[in-house]
Amino acid sequence: MSVVGFDFGNESCIVAVARQRGIDVVLNDESKRETPALVCFGDKQRFIGTAGAASSLMNPKNTISQIKRLIGRQFSDPVVQRDIKSLPFAVTEGPDGYPLIHARYLGESRTFTPTQVLGMLFSDLKIIAEKNLNAAVVDCCIGIPVYFTDLQRRAVMDAATIAGLHPLRLFHETTATALAYGIYKTDLPENEQLNVAFVDIGHASMQVCIVGFKKGQLKILAHSFDQSLGGRDFDEVLFHHFAAKFKEEYKIDVFQNARACLRLRVACEKLKKMLSANPEAPLNIECLMEEKDVRGFIKRDEFEQISVPILERVKGPLEKALLDAQLSIDNIHTVEVVGSGSRVPAIIKILTDFFKKEPRRTMNASECVARGCALQCAILSPTFKVREFQVNESFPCSIALSWKGSGPDTQNGAADNNQSTIVFPKGNPIPSIKALTFYRSGTFSVDVQYADVSDLQAPAKISTYTIGPFQSTKGERAKLKVKARLNLHGIVSIDSATLLEEEEIEVPVTKEQPKEAAKMETDEAPSDAAPPSTNETDVNMQDAKGTADALDAENGVPESGDKPVQMETDTKADAPKRKVKKTNIPVVELVYGGMPPSDVQKAIEKEFEMALQDRVMEETKDKKNAVEAYVYDMRNKLNDKYQEFVTEPEREAFIARLQEVEDWLYEDGEDETKGVYIAKLEEMKKQGDPIEERYKEHTERGSVIDQLGYCINSYREAAMSTDAKFEHIDISDKQKVLNECVEAEAWLREKKQQQDSLPKYANPVLLSADVRRKAEALDRFCRPIMTKPKPAPAKPAAPETPTPPPQGNEHQPQGGDANANAGSNENPADGSNEVPQASEEPMETDKPEAPQSSA
Repeated sequence: MSVVGFDFGNESCIVAVARQRGIDVVLNDESKRETPALVCFGDKQRFIGTAGAASSLMNPKNTISQIKRLIGRQFSDPVVQRDIKSLPFAVTEGPDGYPLIHARYLGESRTFTPTQVLGMLFSDLKIIAEKNLNAAVVDCCIGIPVYFTDLQRRAVMDAATIAGLHPLRLFHETTATALAYGIYKTDLPENEQLNVAFVDIGHASMQVCIVGFKKGQLKILAHSFDQSLGGRDFDEVLFHHFAAKFKEEYKIDVFQNARACLRLRVACEKLKKMLSANPEAPLNIECLMEEKDVRGFIKRDEFEQISVPILERVKGPLEKALLDAQLSIDNIHTVEVVGSGSRVPAIIKILTDFFKKEPRRTMNASECVARGCALQCAILSPTFKVREFQVNESFPCSIALSWKGSGPDTQNGAADNNQSTIVFPKGNPIPSIKALTFYRSGTFSVDVQYADVSDLQAPAKISTYTIGPFQSTKGERAKLKVKARLNLHGIVSIDSATLLEEEEIEVPVTKEQPKEAAKMETDEAPSDAAPPSTNETDVNMQDAKGTADALDAENGVPESGDKPVQMETDTKADAPKRKVKKTNIPVVELVYGGMPPSDVQKAIEKEFEMALQDRVMEETKDKKNAVEAYVYDMRNKLNDKYQEFVTEPEREAFIARLQEVEDWLYEDGEDETKGVYIAKLEEMKKQGDPIEERYKEHTERGSVIDQLGYCINSYREAAMSTDAKFEHIDISDKQKVLNECVEAEAWLREKKQQQDSLPKYANPVLLSADVRRKAEALDRFCRPIMTKPKPAPAKPAAPETPTPPPQGNEHQPQGGDANANAGSNENPADGSNEVPQASEEPMETDKPEAPQSSA
């Protein structure tokens, strides 16, 4: 199982993987740790990541970048309208009101949704991870900004599905940073909370998170953000500054040329980085536009002066985070700064003045999110054992449910009224399940919406759920329990709806029943609701009195819902006099702006087709390069080391053929199919392979002949040797070895003489393969003979039955008593005195009882 963390940023992406020794950031094809977040569409294929960056300057109008700013947003969104003004590619409004990206691909104009383009990026990141792990990558954890709306989170999930990924969790970037910071801390306090402020200033946004750390856990105390305050805003300030300056000095308007705009923006980004370390920096661009070279110069003080409107916005998220966390500056122990845009000295000065302490940079500013995501994936994965560390995440927005309905007291024809209640308030733990009770007589709908959209700048309504049809058997309003879920990804949905009907049955009554009767009558229905607030829920679903208590809630309940069920049954064990019949009711989901499953499937198929086209083109390029490399390599060798192995007419004809192929390659063969290049290469190899073979045989022949000679001499010496270790081998066998050696030597001598008489450009008669086979055959014949083991020395057989002592032993002093005591164990030793060698060997194995009895 793969354990991978993806950090897809507005400008670049980073992939981290978990290994047994820790978390590693993997390198892409160019051995870089960061991969550009862009897709370049060409006439024959796509170029994604590092390959796309190389093509972007030459093909700016078909290079899609900053996709993170477009995904899940309406075209009319002010953020989108502001961003597309600086984008070199065309973005229009689609029929659903969401952006459509225009690009030329395979020679025709195509449109893509931001989700599709993000899926392409994820596909490239997946390939990078798979190459590094040498295994398939499916499960992962993806970092997202805390301000992403429900629709944006769903879009990221859809993009991951298109890429063939299965995210175990969409993880807030600041929470990932906090996890990567805290899990390695061994000095966290057990009781007192350590508060750390994380300030993440990325390429396009700023996020602030205040986290409370204790030993083995972290708790998110507050989130705040500015969606449009990042490093690119400083680039944009410099861009407009120099664009105006060049228009005045050089009379050129870069806004009229997409490529000039792109080059100037790249130069301004480099200039910003130089100003972070130097008090002043120059800007030089050759042939920017209209064949004019431009030069500029700016000091850091001037840069900060023109950036004042941006710098003034930095304090806003800081103050809001402290306010939401209900902490003062003195309660913040440490400030950690991360993000690619955090290196601007003016920002560090603002943070220092605000927190009254120097911000720290103990983490890698660019890689901390990817590392945190990989850690979270490892925690969720069963294949890794990770140090116990609990992440208590909180939701940054308030989510409300609204519906049309009335209570039982207005059943007699009263008009329905709109009601709503906040089910997941701001700061609610993730994940969470809450149960609501409704009384309805037929199909009804529930809307999921944001309670406050002032910070998000998004439509209030998220989705609508139609619950039904259903019918009550008693003909009156039915009681339904509806479960609302806030899952690990921060996506809100109506999980299920259950129809509850009571049937009277005879049940023994316990002593405590009267005390609980009034409460339990409304508490029987929910299958996973906390009892204390059930009665309030029923009332509030009817007449909407109060919003805070209108829930049967369990915060932080696992998604399986097993725990609420258990709590329910424990509470009701003594109470019910009636049986509750539970029936699941259909729930139909409508997500505003979301991709239907059929569209996701179509996008998966399109991505597969485009990936196949990319692979075919890459293979075609490889074959074309192979033809070109063969032409250059063979031509050089024909004039060098192959010169003696080919006749002069043959060499000149082959060189002419190579030149002909080279000319074809740069003219008619510039754009051919993979099969044509393969055929062309094979055609040249038919001429070149015999020459290569003659050269190869010449270089290898000497060493293999030496090996055969060594083999012949070794076995001949062994067969003629008088060494004791070969004495047991029959003379006839030794003679066979000698004959075989003589035959091999004669064959080698004859072939060598024939080969020496031939010129080098002639086909060889003595092949290295033949010599090797001869050596192997000689070895197979001689080795079993010359390595035959010595026969084991014959041992006298032990007598099967005891026999009386021989008469020749009467001179031994022990006499019959010793033999009677020792038994037959003494017989082999006693009868062996005629052969001294044989008597010594059995005596070594005599049992200890024999000498004792003799004594």
